[in-house]
Amino acid sequence: MRTITNFVITLAAVTLFAACSNPQKTAESNAHEGHSHAAGEGHAETTEKSVAAVSLKDDKLNAVYQHYVHLTNALVKGDVAEAKVAANAIELGAKDLANGASLASSVAKIGSAADVDAQRIAYAELSTNFIERVKASGLSSGEVYVDYCPMALNDKGASWLSNQKEIKNPYFGENMLACGEVKETIK
Repeated sequence: MRTITNFVITLAAVTLFAACSNPQKTAESNAHEGHSHAAGEGHAETTEKSVAAVSLKDDKLNAVYQHYVHLTNALVKGDVAEAKVAANAIELGAKDLANGASLASSVAKIGSAADVDAQRIAYAELSTNFIERVKASGLSSGEVYVDYCPMALNDKGASWLSNQKEIKNPYFGENMLACGEVKETIK
């Protein structure tokens, strides 16, 4: 009985891995064409220098955006406590922004969330708000990428902002780190 159980677990793991990295075209893989599930596949190395090179034209939004990047990195790592620290900083900074109440409301849900899954759900709303604000502000230096994962939020899909072309998915973290694609570049 134990051998059968081990076989079933191994088969399930292999099937899950194969579904995420199988190069064969199936109806499901065509729906997710254009994004990678394999960590580092086809992406350039990123340095701290390239991340620091991004600067928004709106100084107040730029300060808050730096905390958004911190929050994104915390969610990539699945670090609930660090995500709360970043969320609290965004909430404080949002008070100085025009129409900052909507941003503060979105991020407050992350700060009060009990687990990383709840934080990631609230992060989708926050990211939508940030994408609109960054586009409206524009950049004085660097590039910001609008990334998208069609599998986030139970296959509803969700976007986020990143300072790097390499996909590091905050909705799945290490489980599917490179799942997603760059949809737009903001310059």
